[in-house]
Amino acid sequence: MIVVNVLVFLVEQYTIWKLPNDPYVFLRLGALEPAFVVFGREYWRVFTALFLHATAVHLIFNVFALYVLGPQLERSIGSLRFLACYLVSGLCSSAGVVLLWLLNLIPENEVVGASGCIMGVVGAWAAFLLRNPHLPQVRRRLLNVLMIVVIQTIFDRLTPQISMSAHLCGLVGGFLIGLILAPSAVSHRRFTNA
Repeated sequence: MIVVNVLVFLVEQYTIWKLPNDPYVFLRLGALEPAFVVFGREYWRVFTALFLHATAVHLIFNVFALYVLGPQLERSIGSLRFLACYLVSGLCSSAGVVLLWLLNLIPENEVVGASGCIMGVVGAWAAFLLRNPHLPQVRRRLLNVLMIVVIQTIFDRLTPQISMSAHLCGLVGGFLIGLILAPSAVSHRRFTNA
């Protein structure tokens, strides 16, 4: 997923270079704009926005978080389940933003980024740990997950251009899909080598 995000960013940068004065370049590339999804029936935006990033720093933060958080969960639940958690979390993130906008709970904003997917990985990791309380250091790992959520929430509150709604919807979606997909019995050896 890191490679996919980087490749999409390169395409995005090429497009920005070709259309330097286009204020709608992210919309053309597939940014999530709730009104376009609801009234324009551009449902694909709930997926494409997950791979776009506003800046190189935005991309670096997301791929670094995925690099740090992803491999351990992927080794614990398997690659296909991990991919499902990542993508379904992202779709929950996007769909949640659209729903909250429809309910007039958040303002309409253009949303891009893999952060909802990554928060979904955090949620899936929590679900996996809760389903496997017999594994070593589960309590410490759950506290680490809680710390990530608290830090991200504080950061979101202090940074207005970040969509806390997308992050929280991704987190909840990841937790729910993690409860469904995470195996409830894995070997200690496989887990401790992670």
